[in-house]
Amino acid sequence: MPKTERTGKRAATSASKTLKSPKASKAAKSAAGSTLAQRKTNKVTSAPAASKAAKVLRNPKSSKASKSAAGSALTQRPNKRK
Repeated sequence: MPKTERTGKRAATSASKTLKSPKASKAAKSAAGSTLAQRKTNKVTSAPAASKAAKVLRNPKSSKASKSAAGSALTQRPNKRK
């Protein structure tokens, strides 16, 4: 069954801000890129991008925009559990 989650406008805006920020980490930019790639498609987050998104969420120094984009990317990761 295909994943039906898509990136919303607010998450896409946060992802865009993260990609434009010179202070954003590589992990944050990776998660933001994954989030934007899923804006109007049925694509899902890859395992490496999900790992980087989780890293962004655990980092207390990550910006609110970075965490929003990372959360969106993780939401679009298919579950392995059945």
